[in-house]
Amino acid sequence: MPASVVKKNKSAIKRTRQTETKTIRNRSIKSEIKTLIKNIDAAVANEDVEGAKTALKKAIIAIDKSAQKGVVHKSTASRKVSRLTKLVNSVLPSEAA
Repeated sequence: MPASVVKKNKSAIKRTRQTETKTIRNRSIKSEIKTLIKNIDAAVANEDVEGAKTALKKAIIAIDKSAQKGVVHKSTASRKVSRLTKLVNSVLPSEAA
């Protein structure tokens, strides 16, 4: 909120305070998700199968939690999980039928 704008009533002041708190929390959660995705990308680039699997599990948990809390939309969370799972599966050794 720009410093030049001053809220007049109690409810507007409280709403601004709540928004700032939520913004900080949401930014932290989104940053954590991005870091976990980068960890998966690094593991896939190094063809580290076990590292990719463990990083995927952590990322899925964090993404699902963020969707539950409303930080990201549930469709966005689903899309991210789907794409990451597909990426990790591309590194796994394919089993001959």
